[in-house]
Amino acid sequence: MVRATEVIVLASASPRRAALLRSAGIDVRVVASGIVESAHPGEPPGDYARRLAGAKAREVASRTSGRFYLGADTVVVLEGAILEKPLDAFEAAAMLRRLSGRAHEVVTGFEVYDRGADRGVGAAVSTRVWFRRLHEPEVAAYVATGEPLDKAGGYGIQEGAASMVERIEGSYTNVVGLPLAEVVETLVRCGAAEW
Repeated sequence: MVRATEVIVLASASPRRAALLRSAGIDVRVVASGIVESAHPGEPPGDYARRLAGAKAREVASRTSGRFYLGADTVVVLEGAILEKPLDAFEAAAMLRRLSGRAHEVVTGFEVYDRGADRGVGAAVSTRVWFRRLHEPEVAAYVATGEPLDKAGGYGIQEGAASMVERIEGSYTNVVGLPLAEVVETLVRCGAAEW
């Protein structure tokens, strides 16, 4: 187990990220970021997710007290196209149909920002995910739950979409929204946590 050396501010409204950190023994204070998420033309997905993670951490640091901030951003990438959170049920269903029977990448960028040193350390982690072929009634039923609307790519592997995933290659927690092994190592390296 690991423990935070002082309060870490999680610059995210995601309950899944907070729960993952707490599962590792790291308690966090949650403060949602107000950053507008949009990619620059031609920006690679990993660079985009990493840039947003840093921007979220710094934006929250600019209006709260604390030393260590953790920002993260997750995107789903299918054939080079970034699939973020769907705007509505129609878009969520369209995303799931595109993912059906195919492999895609889930990329999470994260940054630990040390306001005392004015320095950020992080990375982008990618996991390959294979969906089985989906049937229209299950797409409709899943979308009707409302779960897809706050998740990149329109699905949550830890919830109702678990049965849609045939296999993954890489970090499971990355698909949930935070590559926990890499984040914990970075928190320890930055002095924000210790074993």
